[in-house]
Amino acid sequence: MKDSVLLADPNSKSWKFAQEVCEKLNSKKAEISLYKTEIIKFADGESYVRVLNNVREKKCYFIHDSSKPANDWLVELMLVNDALKRASASSVIDVLPYMKYSRQDRKDKSRVPISAKVIADSIAYRADKVITTDLHVGQIQGFYNKPVDNLHAFPAIVEYLKNKHPEYCENAIIVSPDAGGVPRARAFAKRLDKEIALVDKRREKAGEVAGVNIVGDVNGKNAIIVDDIIDSGNTLIEVSNALRKNGASKVYACCTHGLLSKNAAERLPKSLDGIIITDSIPQNNLNEIQCVSLTDLYADAIYRTEKGMSLSELFEDAPKTSISV
Repeated sequence: MKDSVLLADPNSKSWKFAQEVCEKLNSKKAEISLYKTEIIKFADGESYVRVLNNVREKKCYFIHDSSKPANDWLVELMLVNDALKRASASSVIDVLPYMKYSRQDRKDKSRVPISAKVIADSIAYRADKVITTDLHVGQIQGFYNKPVDNLHAFPAIVEYLKNKHPEYCENAIIVSPDAGGVPRARAFAKRLDKEIALVDKRREKAGEVAGVNIVGDVNGKNAIIVDDIIDSGNTLIEVSNALRKNGASKVYACCTHGLLSKNAAERLPKSLDGIIITDSIPQNNLNEIQCVSLTDLYADAIYRTEKGMSLSELFEDAPKTSISV
């Protein structure tokens, strides 16, 4: 791996993540260096990018800061990719722990774009590969004409539950907050050998739930809601209330990406008995929300990529589960 390097902006929140990934790679005798990118915003809002090390003929893994505003995130990513290509990097691999715009994956109204496809085309213009975590829907991988490795956070979260909070798993049932999340909930449940339940919810507009029904028996059980994103937290609060009305003893949530907009970090602990997210989006001031690191996952993924090993071995299934009805 001497001809491969990691890159990140030392002034961004992703720098600590990149440092930890680099340390873990080197603990595997990877002999990989962490290079710096300079990203500056001018007074008029334009972004300036410079790669501060020689990357000629090197395979470059650029770890981008997912906490940045979406449009800044995209422009900076495209500029870094272009800078690396013009600096004669042998290949450019974008490491994007959270893929922005992935919820806009279809044309659900007239005269709207498929934004996830636009982002895919923009990234694939210069990048040779993308590594990300828990895309909102797996089919987004098909928007890219370059390889995409969609890593899964649930094994890391399940191990955290087993080691830190085994009480969550006692008499537990795994809950998918919508039909689209059933495969994710099923994979999570297999690791814990639990059954799953489903939430049937009706929306009138984005971020607001008009009605909630629970499909499955949650009475007297610890309900663990499994989802990919916490945004405003409104859906989690509504689902939590519905689960309690259906007899759930306690309600927990395990989600990969913590957007935590609209003071969600302050409001959610008042409605749930425990909340776990990952550091796919760097966070500050999480209050009572717990955070699981994905640096081991990304170090393993990059190491396996370099060695030509399978990434699917990271997510082997556990015992079979069923829907509780």
